[in-house]
Amino acid sequence: MILTLCLATAIFFEARDQSVDGQMAVAEVIMNRVADPQWPDTICGVVNQTRQFSFTHDGLSDNPTKYIEPNAWKLAQLIADDALAGLNLIGLTSTHYHTTAVHPYWVHSLELDGKIGDHLFYSKK
Repeated sequence: MILTLCLATAIFFEARDQSVDGQMAVAEVIMNRVADPQWPDTICGVVNQTRQFSFTHDGLSDNPTKYIEPNAWKLAQLIADDALAGLNLIGLTSTHYHTTAVHPYWVHSLELDGKIGDHLFYSKK
């Protein structure tokens, strides 16, 4: 239950305005980080790692039920359940992503995997 909550919350805040594929890709990045020894080995550890996901330090509420988007929250929960069950995965090896609105310093050290919606996804070189 807690794993689903951590993952669904990240999906909701990071990608609720994206397609289902875009939301699943964000979930897959989180799952890929959990599997990579460089990152924390739990979903909540990955999601709550300092300054890794913008929603965790933007000063706004991190409670999805405080937003008037119940359908987006339900969808994020379904996508999180699927990701935890290993279903509907896109097949990304990505451990990083960002929106097209920013250009992080770290993009040059990673391999661009592709774009889904307005997110760019990256893996280690």
